[in-house]
Amino acid sequence: MAILITLFVIGWLAVSIIGTQAYFRGEQSKTIHERNWNSESFDQLAQSVTGQETDYLVRVPAYYFDPRVTRQNS
Repeated sequence: MAILITLFVIGWLAVSIIGTQAYFRGEQSKTIHERNWNSESFDQLAQSVTGQETDYLVRVPAYYFDPRVTRQNS
């Protein structure tokens, strides 16, 4: 019974780690609203979880008027 519980806990940890990375990798590529464009806290957290920086060539503004706003202008 102890072996079964141990395997369950190990499996749960593996799934939670993989799920967390998948979430942040997905968030790094989603469209983004202007008010969240310069979220340094998200960038730091996502980089620490995934080991990758957010690619702002892939992550685009969400609304029609947002393309005028770029990360470099802020």
